[in-house]
Parts: sequence; C-alpha cells; structure tokens
Amino acid sequence: MKVKCDMDKFREIKRILIITLFFNWLVAFSKLIYGLITKSAAMTADGVHSFADGASNIIGLVGIWAASKPIDEDHPYGHKKYETIATLGISVMLFLASFDIIKGSFLRLFHPVVPDVNAFSFSLMAVAFLINIIVMRYEYKKGRQLSSDVLVCDSIHTKSDMFVSSAVIVTLISTKLGLPIIDTVVAFIIGVLIAKTGFDILKKSSDVLCDGEAVEKAKIARVVSGVFGVKAIHKIRTRGREDDVHVDLHVAVNTSMHVDAAHELSHRISDTLKEKIPGITDVIVHIEPSQYK
Repeated sequence: MKVKCDMDKFREIKRILIITLFFNWLVAFSKLIYGLITKSAAMTADGVHSFADGASNIIGLVGIWAASKPIDEDHPYGHKKYETIATLGISVMLFLASFDIIKGSFLRLFHPVVPDVNAFSFSLMAVAFLINIIVMRYEYKKGRQLSSDVLVCDSIHTKSDMFVSSAVIVTLISTKLGLPIIDTVVAFIIGVLIAKTGFDILKKSSDVLCDGEAVEKAKIARVVSGVFGVKAIHKIRTRGREDDVHVDLHVAVNTSMHVDAAHELSHRISDTLKEKIPGITDVIVHIEPSQYK
C-alpha cells in the first residue's frame, strides 16, 4: 500500500512540474524576446531568471524519475534522496544565471544602452507577474501537501522571480522618467537576489544530504515520554527528508521488565511517533535498564 501511495505521489509531482514548466517558459521566452528587442537589461535578466525556472523544472523531473524507483537490495532505504539531489541542480542553475546577469550589468556600466519602454512593456510584465503569483502559490501549496523538496524549492525560485518582476516594473518606470542607469543597477540587484535564492536552496538540500536534524529532540521526547513504561529518554537522533524521517533513540525501562514486554514497548513507541509526527517512516528504539526502579 505504501509503495502505491509513493507512486501516486511521484506521478502527481511530475504532473505539477510539467504544468509549471509550460508557464515558466511561456513567461521566459516572452521576456527574453521583448527584452532583447527593446535592449532592456533588467527585462532580459528577468527573462533569464524565468528561463532558469523552467530549466529547474526539467532537473526536478529527472530527480523525481530517479526518486520514484522502489526499494531494492542495493538501496534498502529507497531512492527518495534523488529528489533532494535534484534541488542541488536547481541551485547550480541559479548561480549560473546570477553570474551571467551580474557580468552583463557591469558591462552595461561601460557601454550604456537606453532601453525602449512603452505600454506593451508594462502590460507584459503585469501579465508575467500575475502568472508567477498563481504558479508560485499552487506549486508551494502542493509541495507542502506532498512533502516534495523539488516543488517547495522550485516555488521559492518562482517567488524570487516575482520580486524580480516587481523590480523590473520599477525599472521601466524610471527609464520612462529619463533615468536609464537604474535599468543596469536593478539588473545587478536581480543577479544578487538570484544568487541568494540559490544559496538558500543549497543550504536546505545539504541539511538533508548531510543528515542534519530533521525533527527537534524536544518534540520526540515529549511524544515518547507519554508512552506507558518509558522511564527516561536520551541519545535522540533524527535525519532524512520531511516525508522520510528516520529516528533512533535510547529508552530506559524498569529493570524487571521482561524482554517480550520491552519488545512490545519498542513497537508502541514506534507506532506512536509515526502517528503523532507526520513524515516519520523508520524508528529504531534501543532498550536499556533504568537506574531507577
């Protein structure tokens, strides 16, 4: 049953990524083409950012394909971390886009170009901004519901695109008012914002891949201490993704407890943790004698 649920989840994530890819590239090509025609550095930079959104969707699809493979003899814990690895690819795309935009903005300082701004420019950015809002909210909501690293990270990427689009609209207004230098300055700021987004995604992914704490120790202790028969809890450790958390802990019990009862207690602790804290899939309980009777 769990395998079937996982496959349904991966199919849903793929469907969402394909929908998001379509809208991201629709917006990206519109901004890039118009940005190049009008010589607007800010709009072209925004188009590159939106294009990176689409490229990250493709990376996400590859990651989901790998993560959806079932448990096998060589991978007893499954392949879910491939989805997290895919988010590293998204961060790399962001860093590359950031570098290209920042480099272009510096070149503009020495070779200034006045972009052509008209009513169509504002209309295009307004429509793109609206699409970004819809896509970001939809993707983030589904990402949280499905506990998907790829969807949540990609929605963060799209959210940064919203702020970038807002900055571009301000740039278009300033250019219309006779301050074209702001176009170059905003392009540089956009590059920095994209790099920051890439760093945030990189940090979140590395926490999972390097076995950072997945659930607070205090939260685990509160749940386990409520299980009858538990005298003390220590050496609590957690790791993994939000939808695949592994827990191991040491539990002290009465020294007179029979091994059968201790074994049954470990199962009750495991079942209670899985019930009370969503995302926990594996619990290892080390039973040891308590110093208190």
